[in-house]
Amino acid sequence: MSAASALPAGTGLPAIPAAVEPGRHEPLGVTVRDGGVNIAVFSAHATRVEFCLFDDTGTRELSRHALQGPVDGLWTGFLAGVAPGRLYGLRAHGPHAPREGHRFNPAKLLLDPYAREIVGEFRNLPEDHGYPFGHPDGPFALDERDNGATALKARVAAPLAGPGPRANAPRHAPRDVVLYEVHVKGFSMRHPGIPEALRGSYAALAHPVAIAHFKRLGVTTLSLLPVQFAVDEPHLSGTGLRNYWGYNTLGFFAPDPRLASAAVRHDPSAVVAEFRAMVHALHEAGLEVVLDVVYNHTPEGNEWGPTLSLRGLDQKSYYRLQPDDPSRMENLTACGNTVQVEHPRVTQLVLDSLRHWVGEMGVDGFRFDLAPVLGRTDHGHDPRSAFYTALRQDPLLAQVHLIAEPWDAGPQGYQLGRFPGRFMEWNDKFRDAARGFWLGHGPEGRRIDRAEFARRFSASRDVFDPAQPTNGGGARSPLASINFLAVHDGYTLADLVSHSRKHNEANGEDNRDGRDGELCGNFGVEGPTDDPLIRDTRERVRRAMLATLLLSQGTPMLYSGDEFGNGQGGNNNAYCQDNPIGWLDWPAADESLIAYTAALARLRRDHALLRHARWFPSPQGEARGGGDDGEVDAPGQATLRWFDATGHEMREQDWRVDGRTALAAMLGDGEDRLLLMVNPDANPTPFTLPAAGDIDGPSDGDRDDAGGWTLLLDSSGETPTGHRGEDGVTVPARALMLWGWPLTNAVSTSRAHIDTDTRSNSTNTLSSDTTP
Repeated sequence: MSAASALPAGTGLPAIPAAVEPGRHEPLGVTVRDGGVNIAVFSAHATRVEFCLFDDTGTRELSRHALQGPVDGLWTGFLAGVAPGRLYGLRAHGPHAPREGHRFNPAKLLLDPYAREIVGEFRNLPEDHGYPFGHPDGPFALDERDNGATALKARVAAPLAGPGPRANAPRHAPRDVVLYEVHVKGFSMRHPGIPEALRGSYAALAHPVAIAHFKRLGVTTLSLLPVQFAVDEPHLSGTGLRNYWGYNTLGFFAPDPRLASAAVRHDPSAVVAEFRAMVHALHEAGLEVVLDVVYNHTPEGNEWGPTLSLRGLDQKSYYRLQPDDPSRMENLTACGNTVQVEHPRVTQLVLDSLRHWVGEMGVDGFRFDLAPVLGRTDHGHDPRSAFYTALRQDPLLAQVHLIAEPWDAGPQGYQLGRFPGRFMEWNDKFRDAARGFWLGHGPEGRRIDRAEFARRFSASRDVFDPAQPTNGGGARSPLASINFLAVHDGYTLADLVSHSRKHNEANGEDNRDGRDGELCGNFGVEGPTDDPLIRDTRERVRRAMLATLLLSQGTPMLYSGDEFGNGQGGNNNAYCQDNPIGWLDWPAADESLIAYTAALARLRRDHALLRHARWFPSPQGEARGGGDDGEVDAPGQATLRWFDATGHEMREQDWRVDGRTALAAMLGDGEDRLLLMVNPDANPTPFTLPAAGDIDGPSDGDRDDAGGWTLLLDSSGETPTGHRGEDGVTVPARALMLWGWPLTNAVSTSRAHIDTDTRSNSTNTLSSDTTP
């Protein structure tokens, strides 16, 4: 085929001029304009870049057009007559010098990294690799077989029409946010109230039944597992398994068609429309949408992986290579390669992708997978890196949430508390403390003491305190701590109180995958049991953990299904389980637990003291500021003080007393007073109630101080809400109590009686409650 040839006769497609006219250097990618397309591709080391057109089947290459350049590493052109819907790919010529970090191979068709629409299926064929399988030189050899007929193709996308997708975005205040991590497909695949034709899709997540559940639960912000175009890892080929979670992104601008409804998933434009309609419907209901995004690695893997896009365009620019051996990829992600976000053009790629998902698709924020990779330089993670600087000043991205998973797999990869500005961060210290406190054992078997529980309950000031010098110079709010009990990678809440070891045999790796030693406990029997005492203990611990999550300072995040007891049979790494193991088990949902979780969210919403946006003063009275998040303090100086079970205020030496676990926290701001008591022990514990005046002084005349403490919550369900406390009360075993003074918005949180089957009649209740 000639390097710049017109379309062959008989294709039925409009004729395309062979010559490429001068094009614009922005925007990058392929953009429809002026009766054709503008093409702009970055490759600093290529000697020639070609734009390749295909027929409608994607199997026949029709023409190749050499782009002009490079200018500042950009190859550009304008090609008249190319309309939306046309399939294309890229080819890059340059040195094939693997020992120098270059793996150019024009025989391999490359996916445009800016592709808005992608067609085809990646099958991990031998010809998708830049070297011949079985060659004695391995990945240093050159494979000259052309893979154009089978490679993934981009499709020219029409400009998106309709109103701005963020016109109805709710933009919840930071202190009001309650996150809900959810898999688009897994949420609805087994939901009896959602039409079967929609289950597992973007449309299903925005169905009225789904929205009714989110609203009832009291969450504000859905944190979706990856929805960008992803492919399966090679080791899953032939196993009957697939990458269900989606943390293997190849198309940073395109929604994954596997998550669209069956009626539209064959048409990339219709997939985009369904995604945008989902966002619009969720916005109309007051719900925000945050995307989990993977910019730290790609499916091209290590030097033995396929050549799909960035590797063939310019491996040395797009990826981090080992300094002493550029033929090998630097693997800071445990996924084979590491995207070199430090490079200015790679920074641009990531930022352009983020802006696309906000400006064109309407989303409300991002959770960055293995986020330290984004700020890595030659000297490690830098919160003042160029990427963070560019991100923080961007006017469009200033409107949305930024969430970090604050660790990667490289040296000094654990960076909790070291992200700049308004980043929120997944706080695994909260997870381990909350689990360990109620399970009775923490990491490595040690007991979680009262001091550790108190630190995590009060938003981990030791990690996120604005005085810490490690966070890029920006003051942090308590809301920077994203508190969670369970997320996608690990046990569900039901499983962590039902198992003492992982059960990942279904993953096909002989139970070697997944995290060993993850905190869990079965309380006597591994897995399901009919023993009423064990079932009661598990239920108490689970409800106490949920109360700890939703009543703690910081930003809470629920994992979908934990609100109704969903389990995965002890599998703590269900990344490849696109089946009932990984889907939410709605038919077995515990309706009483849903009601209990919703009541906890109402308590949080009704009491600003439970979602305070400033750091509480230190016990010595030294006030310390919080982050600049636009929040306004409630009237009066809010305070938090800690007491032991005898009603005495905790002193420094009291925190170091071993063996004592009972603890009380009293919060007040001049308008509201709350008292929280925790008893993780297996036996009831008597508490002395402190006087309300101990926290904010005498009554101002507008309060009924004589009313006494009134019970708002007993997580065990033994004591009814509205109960008036006397001088002393008994906190039930493995329970958390919340009291208010005087009576303030008490809600019914008592649970149904737990017998040998706590989930009886759950299906009928679910269907009647959630069907509009």
